[in-house]
Amino acid sequence: MIEFKNIKKSFGDKVVLDGVTHTMETGKTNLIIGTSGSGKTVLQKCLVGLFEPDEGEILYDGKSFTDMTQEERTILRREIGMLFQGSALFDSMTVEENIKFPLNMFTKDTGTQKRKRINEVLERVNLKDANKKFPSEISGGMKKRVGIARAIVLNPKYLFCDEPNSGLDPVTSMIIDKLIKDLTVEYNITTIINTHDMNSVMEIGDNILYMVEGKKEWTGNSKDIIFSDNKPLNEFIFASQFLQDAKNMRMMEAKGEVPEEVK
Repeated sequence: MIEFKNIKKSFGDKVVLDGVTHTMETGKTNLIIGTSGSGKTVLQKCLVGLFEPDEGEILYDGKSFTDMTQEERTILRREIGMLFQGSALFDSMTVEENIKFPLNMFTKDTGTQKRKRINEVLERVNLKDANKKFPSEISGGMKKRVGIARAIVLNPKYLFCDEPNSGLDPVTSMIIDKLIKDLTVEYNITTIINTHDMNSVMEIGDNILYMVEGKKEWTGNSKDIIFSDNKPLNEFIFASQFLQDAKNMRMMEAKGEVPEEVK
């Protein structure tokens, strides 16, 4: 569980986070949604220590992240997995070498132990025997799965995902969503996801935080969101879904899959 209380963050005169309080629950997919500029990315960066909040407190399972020393934060970061937008794989490294990177950084495991763990996570994300491939040799969806494998290789208690479906077609997005959801439940992880993808919101939104101009506007789950009477949220959902449908249509057109009656 990750709690944050009254988080405030400004850059110069620009207030980006204005007293945000919320709890990210263990074993659930916790989504942060909102338009560009709503503060969701800055919030996520505060939670992992890339930015320091001006005010407020962040707690990991009751322990104050805000008050931790750098050494204590380094120890905690071993329990944090990160799935970056675009996967952020090293192009010059093989799939196996990419996944081994955190093991080299944070463990003293033997080469045999590392290979065993790498093969375990590759099999878990359905990429068995992809060890020697380079990122340029695999698809976008496979890159995301390699990124997930790297994120979970240290058995994290907390998993942060930044726009995990960015650049993916609808079918692959659903596969990635299901994988993240399954891993969250299977390993009882506290998973935090920044996303614009309304399909993700509706399919895996266990605990949703909707932000507007740096403030918490609404919270609930994927069932609550359907019946919400929150006007800004409803407008956001409609606009996001419209853009998602348009994006899906463009992808179908590019593949020659648009039905004749739609043309």
